[in-house]
Amino acid sequence: MKRAEHLKQFDRASGSLVERLLFNHRLLVMLICALITALLGWQATRLNINASYEKTIPANHPYIRNYLANQSELTGLGNAVRIAVDNPRGSIYDRAYLDTLRKLSEEVFLLPGVARSQMKSLWTPGTRWVGVTEDGLEGGPVIPDGYEEGGAASLTQLQANIARSGEIGQLVAFDGRSSVIYVPLLVRDSDGQALDYGLFAQRLEALRNKYEQQGVRLHITGFAKLVGDLIDGVRAVLVFFAIAVAIASAMVYWYTRCVRSTALVVLASLVAVVWQLGMLPMLGYALDPYSILVPFLVFAIGMSHGAQKMNGIMQDVGRGMHKLVAARYTFRRLFLAGLTALLADAVGFAVLSTIDIAVIRELAVAASLGVAMLIFTNLILLPILLSYTGVSAAAAARSLRAETADASGQARHPFWALLDRFTGRRWASGAIAVALLLAAGGYALSTRLKIGDLDPGAPELRADSRYNRDVAALSAAYGASSDVLAVMVKTADGQCAQYDTLNKIDALEWQLRQIDGVESSNSLALLNRRVLVGLNEGNPKWYEFLPNQDMLNTVTAGAPRGLYNDSCNLLTVYAYLRDHKADTLARVVSHVEAFAAANNSKDVQFQLAAGSAGIEAATNIVVQQAWRRMLLLVYAAVVLLCFITFRSWRAVLVAVLPLMLTSVLAEALMVLFGMGVKVATLPVIALGVGIGVDYALYILSITLTQMRQGASLSAAYYQALLFTGKVVMLTGVTLAIGVITWVFSPIKFQADMGLLLAFMFVWNMLGALILVPALSHFLLKPAAQPLSPQGA
Repeated sequence: MKRAEHLKQFDRASGSLVERLLFNHRLLVMLICALITALLGWQATRLNINASYEKTIPANHPYIRNYLANQSELTGLGNAVRIAVDNPRGSIYDRAYLDTLRKLSEEVFLLPGVARSQMKSLWTPGTRWVGVTEDGLEGGPVIPDGYEEGGAASLTQLQANIARSGEIGQLVAFDGRSSVIYVPLLVRDSDGQALDYGLFAQRLEALRNKYEQQGVRLHITGFAKLVGDLIDGVRAVLVFFAIAVAIASAMVYWYTRCVRSTALVVLASLVAVVWQLGMLPMLGYALDPYSILVPFLVFAIGMSHGAQKMNGIMQDVGRGMHKLVAARYTFRRLFLAGLTALLADAVGFAVLSTIDIAVIRELAVAASLGVAMLIFTNLILLPILLSYTGVSAAAAARSLRAETADASGQARHPFWALLDRFTGRRWASGAIAVALLLAAGGYALSTRLKIGDLDPGAPELRADSRYNRDVAALSAAYGASSDVLAVMVKTADGQCAQYDTLNKIDALEWQLRQIDGVESSNSLALLNRRVLVGLNEGNPKWYEFLPNQDMLNTVTAGAPRGLYNDSCNLLTVYAYLRDHKADTLARVVSHVEAFAAANNSKDVQFQLAAGSAGIEAATNIVVQQAWRRMLLLVYAAVVLLCFITFRSWRAVLVAVLPLMLTSVLAEALMVLFGMGVKVATLPVIALGVGIGVDYALYILSITLTQMRQGASLSAAYYQALLFTGKVVMLTGVTLAIGVITWVFSPIKFQADMGLLLAFMFVWNMLGALILVPALSHFLLKPAAQPLSPQGA
């Protein structure tokens, strides 16, 4: 029958209500999509790339609530930048160096977003010394009163003041060759705008370039600088995105040899990305370094579903159908399977919103929006576009080559015939046995998976990045990293100097210093010990904590306010850690919690946690709690969606068991490559499940349809391979090649995500092609199969 006659005989009133509404009003649908694309494309131009320190922390965790409740009285224990100014020609006790440091300190002080009252350097009045002189206990600013520019007496006095300030190892390096400008940051700048971390980091780099020309070296660390470097790395992300689009386009064209259909699949997927990016500024969101990869994931999912629709239409055209009829038949066969798969993807993203970290919740919103857009662009718009353009005749005939050979009794394609062997008992048993061995080995290895960072410095960046080199330089010069965990000690008003309270603090501090990973500590109790030694001519025998309340009151009156607050109802115990590795944080936190449980009373409360390490410890706890709960929710949703689609618990097992194997092996892979479960990697674990089920849904939907019509499992699976299997393999390999290029990114967590995603794409593909038929042999019985879904 000619295609024109086939179109005349086609009943336009057939099909579901959704199909009729869409395909009987194709021009209107295309016009609406064009208008939406124009509007959201314009909105996308207003999208900003930024980050927020507050959004990276779990705001409702008890540690963070304690920190936020006392934030205004904690000096520099939140979001801050450290600028180490090094004198390569000698020590800091040099006229030219101190003059350069003063000018830099003044410029940093004036930067928008700096919490000026809490900023510290040798030149700020809040940097003070306390010591014992012939006149008794005295103190004052570290820079001596009447400081003369580079005078020998002033430099000698400065050196003495620094020695008595307790700032060696904090603001001043142990070797005396550098000092730190400590720069706490505000949530909003003086204009009330959220701090632009990218712009702030650029200003820091400008200062670095300016002052390094004056003979000093600058090392800059802190969240703002880290985010600035990540935002700079976004350019590389865009390059890799373009590479992935090019690879996907080339692979789809290699498969189809049809320019128009390849272009439309890529176009529909890119339209979904444009819609997603356009929606974000309308909802008040911005992209951040963690969610910058979401557009590629949306594009990848779109290419997978779009290729399935294109392949179905291409084969129907090859069978002699009119392009419109082919588009409608393909829509009927695959819409529900595609919708279920996209809903599973959306659930995988949406489950991330249960994690109490705002940056992950925003990633979940952005990704869920993108998947929602794909329902319109790839399940609806793409078939409509192809119903107008069709595909080339040569491509249509080529797509049916294997099917034609099979129908004419010729030998089956060797590769498809090989895969079909897994429907037999011998090969199915072997595949399942291998899968069980892999699952056992993978599980054994995955039990060693850690929560949090496993490396010093910033694991989001490469070990040899400028930022991590700066972190290493500060750690070497100051004897500890910038990782500080602070314990807040609450008392009644005016009772912070009580002996019983300080005695408990002294005990906690001594215990902390015995823990592996704690380099040093500081507290009001330690200051009392040091002052007592000073009052007794430096005799170390007096390094004791004496029960003398008058003495405690005297020392407290002259102590720096960073050790207690103005109301004398909050003290701070500082633990300076070697690094922020997961094991280090866990050891310190568990010890402090045990100490608090044993020593808390109505008069004194030990509370965790402030400081960069304290906040990261809280984040690790939230991630650990969310990790398994998130996977359970994702799998529960996928199981429910599969059951609604197939109405068979056997088919659900066939679809889900390969995904579970992939999850176990992905965690084992993380152990092998030294990755921890953290904010950057947690989303990938959930996404692997949501995206991975796509392949099984397409294979099973065709297999069950054929079995309902009386075909054997072997025949049904072979037909599924001919109809969707080739595209499953194409998309799995294509997407894996696209993301594996990320391993060359300067952003380490992007490289980690690329490796994990590539593994998941390939392994889910293998699971759909090998384990699905193997499991089907034991679980699916042709005579007992329910009707497979046929339409929307």
